Amino acid sequence: MALVYRPMMQLSGILFSLLGWVLSCLTTYLPQWKNLNLELNELEIWTMGLWQACVVQEEGGMQCKDFDSFLALPPELRISRILMVFSNGSGLLGLLLSGFGLDCLKIGERQQEQKKRLLLFGGMLFWMSGITAIVPVSWVAHSTVQEFWDENIPDIVPRWDFGEALFVGWLAGFCLILGGSLLNCTICSTEVHPSSVHYAVAEQQDRCQHLETETKP
Repeated sequence: MALVYRPMMQLSGILFSLLGWVLSCLTTYLPQWKNLNLELNELEIWTMGLWQACVVQEEGGMQCKDFDSFLALPPELRISRILMVFSNGSGLLGLLLSGFGLDCLKIGERQQEQKKRLLLFGGMLFWMSGITAIVPVSWVAHSTVQEFWDENIPDIVPRWDFGEALFVGWLAGFCLILGGSLLNCTICSTEVHPSSVHYAVAEQQDRCQHLETETKP
């Protein structure tokens, strides 16, 4: 199927992927993966991220402390840290590769097959980056739900709740997958340039005029 607006789809794919990559990096370093409200002291909110734990006080602002040991973290936070770093790296590599494969870039304009390969690899990297961003935030959300409804924990013990970083991570994964899908869709299409369309129409008109002259007595 020929698409006249192929460069527009490519630009949309790059913009969605760029937005997803920025949100993925933001999710990695936000300390609000888990929130904890203390009923005894409602003026303090405890938050936990992949790299540090913070306490937000109404008067004293936010105070954070980095985790002392990587091995001391819960399993979901350890694996999430690795997956999010991998997501950021693959997203950056996807931006570089797909950027050189865009039709609007004049570099390598005569090497269309290589540009298509760059777009294909870039789109696949965006898919991989999106999946590796969705998996850790979903895992942390699942473990948070299990701990929240665990009947073995006394009711007086405060429970962790969803943090804002989880929602940012889900949005990042969706944007990365959408951007990679748009880029890969343009590979299967053939760009139609206005000049070629004009030439085809003119050639068809010449053929019609030639047939008319031949059929006249």
